[in-house]
Amino acid sequence: MKNMEPLTHKSSSEDPNWNESYYFVFYDKDQRIGGMTRVGFKPNKPEGMTFLFLFLPDGSAAAFHATDECLEYPESLKVEGMVHQFIEDGRWHYQFEGPLVIVEDPESLPEVRRKPKLITEIAEGALDLEFSAINETYEYSEHMAPDSLERGKKTGDEHWEQIAVINGKVSIGDRTYEIRDAMGQRDHTHGIRDWAGIQNWFYFVIWFNRQLAINPAAVVGDDGGFGTGGFLFKDGENIPLASIRILTHEFRSDGRFPIKTVMELVDANGEKHILKAAPGPIIPVPFTDEKGRMSVLIQSIGSFELDGRKGGFGSYETLTREK
Repeated sequence: MKNMEPLTHKSSSEDPNWNESYYFVFYDKDQRIGGMTRVGFKPNKPEGMTFLFLFLPDGSAAAFHATDECLEYPESLKVEGMVHQFIEDGRWHYQFEGPLVIVEDPESLPEVRRKPKLITEIAEGALDLEFSAINETYEYSEHMAPDSLERGKKTGDEHWEQIAVINGKVSIGDRTYEIRDAMGQRDHTHGIRDWAGIQNWFYFVIWFNRQLAINPAAVVGDDGGFGTGGFLFKDGENIPLASIRILTHEFRSDGRFPIKTVMELVDANGEKHILKAAPGPIIPVPFTDEKGRMSVLIQSIGSFELDGRKGGFGSYETLTREK
């Protein structure tokens, strides 16, 4: 039986930005389709939010975004047409029904409200995917050094991760993709997220196969200091990552979107690893706080190489504060 963390938590703060967040990402590398969805709840506002991004085989992207008044939480993890449902014993059910905005260039998604001509199609979408965990849930903070733990509070108090095999289907208009034995992962956090209050954020969810996966994450503060967490999953064991060092983080000539990241990772067994990461098509998600600070979160399905082993795939997520 796979262990399961508490599904919901009482707010530990009266801050309106205290939130509980549930994230799911999957990718079918044979059909070249994948995506990520989040449902997040701010009961002190109250507000519920969801997004669904799908990266399609032809390089285009489909998206859904909605907010509500947080009426379903904590009884169910549902915002509008998006549902993250825990079943039992390491199994989850992810369902969606609703309209999807489709754009030829994923980078143009933030502009479609101002420039509706960027939309190539609005199609009815449906998601019906079952998540079957293959590892025990890993909680970041239990294995983080005190300094990393304090810096990590910019992105929440606790952070759980779990890897899975995904089966089901994705429908977009008259196209249906049968998903069989694809790889996927979920995360669950709660606390206050201050996306505009950090310089950089790195979060990679990487799968090679059912025996090898890795999930490094790092927060870079205004002083350049690092808060790091994550784990290596190898041959059925979750091995904490003890340290992360960014060796290279390269951007396009305009300095806005990343093109390559190289990390040095040291695991709890003292073994050193070199991870090379590159994003695929990018969906940028801008954030602006009440002080006018703006950050851009990058969502992408990337390609990865670990210690010279190629063929890794999964979520390439970074954040950069622009001003």
